[in-house]
Formats: sequence, structure tokens, C-alpha cells
Amino acid sequence: MNILEKIVAFKRKEVEERKDKVTVKQLEGMDGFSREVLSLRKFLTDPSRTGIIAEFKRRSPSKGVINDRVSVEEVTKGYTAAGASCLSVLTDEEFFGGTSGDLVAARVNDLPILRKDFMIDEYQIVEARAIGADVILLIAACLSPAAVRRLARFAASLGLEVLLEIHGDDELGHICEETPLVGVNNRDLKTFTVDVERSIRLSQRIPAGKLLIAESGINDTATILHMKKAGFQGFLVGERFMKEEDPGAAFAAFVRELTTNI
Repeated sequence: MNILEKIVAFKRKEVEERKDKVTVKQLEGMDGFSREVLSLRKFLTDPSRTGIIAEFKRRSPSKGVINDRVSVEEVTKGYTAAGASCLSVLTDEEFFGGTSGDLVAARVNDLPILRKDFMIDEYQIVEARAIGADVILLIAACLSPAAVRRLARFAASLGLEVLLEIHGDDELGHICEETPLVGVNNRDLKTFTVDVERSIRLSQRIPAGKLLIAESGINDTATILHMKKAGFQGFLVGERFMKEEDPGAAFAAFVRELTTNI
């Protein structure tokens, strides 16, 4: 069993436990359902912004602890001030050290927020809306094409946008009308190896009209500029900033370099 299979197996048990603790009706009564959802597409296509989805992540299965010393409020405020187009917040606790409370805390920022988790059930989507998310992630590697369509439609019914993540040619069939935002993960979730060029080749097979987002393994501004030329409009970056003592300051320096080179 690879790490992704272990995560999904654990997630199935976790979701059932969460259902027993908090009902859908209770989630629907939370503040998240009364706020206006922000559009990731709109923010990514705004020429005055960076196109970067800046991530808050404490740890990962492949790297262990990345940064457990900083607060989500401090980091996300720094990202926002420096020009992020969106915030990504890990809410998986078992493998990534995140919580739903992290996303709630990040909601002080007036940016779209992506709930970064392993979404396998409609309940998690209701939960995402309740805690203030604007976008959810659907990972093709742990969902069937039919499940992607079903969950994407449900998310849309709640006013949420969907980012579909793919990594290989065998996942191109997961792309559908309900997934206008497609992320290509440079990191293989089964082996955690990174290959930017492979992702660029894969992107050339994605149907026209989809907004392309590059995910993971982006460590320098040259990679972003390279992927911009390949048609990508969004760039999800996490570890590059989180491994620094002050992630917000590291992001600000990255943006200054990117702006200079554009």
C-alpha cells in the first residue's frame, strides 16, 4: 500500500467519525454559509496579481516537519500583503498536521482560500463551505471519473469552485465540463518524485479552455516563468516558503524577484 492509499483509507474512517460528531445541518448553520464566495478563476486571471497560490503547510509525509513554529494568521497575512492570488490551507491532521481551524483562522484575509485535503465525500464539501473555503481540491489519483463529476457538481451547488488535480496521462479522463480549473501536480503522490517537464508535456493534452495550475516542486521564479510560457496561469507553492523562518517575508522576496524578471 503506497502513501496515497494509506491516506485515503484513513480518510474514509475519519469522515465517518466526523459525521457522527457534527451533522450536515449543523455545518449548514455555520458562518461560512452566509459569506460571499470569492472566485479563484477571477483572482488568477487578474493581471495585477501574481497568479501564485501560496500554501500554509506544517509537515508532509515525504518531508516530515517543514515548519511548526509559525502561526497560520501571521503567514497568510504575509502572503496576502505580498500579492498572493489565493491561499491554500492544509486541513488534514494525521499526515500534514493541519486542521479545519487553520482555514478558519486564515479567513481573516480577503483572498480565495483552497481547502487542501483528500476529498472523497460530499460531507467534506459541506464542511469546506462551513469553515470558509472558496475552492476545494479533487485529486484524480484517489477518485474515479464519475466521483469527480459527482463531487464537482455538488461543490458547484454550494457555490464552491473546484480544482481538479491530475498527474499522469491515465488521469486525463477525469477532466470534464464540471472541472474548468485543472492542476497538474509536478509531484507524483505515489512516489513523491518531481518532474516539471513531464507536467508540461501532460498539460499539452488537456482540453482547450481549461485554466491550468502548476502544483508542487516550484522552487524558483525561473520555473514559474517557464511554466507561464507553457500556458499555466496559476502556481501553487508551499514548501518553498514554509521551510523558511519567516514564510511571509520569503514569499515577498520571491514576488519581488518574479516581478523584476517578467
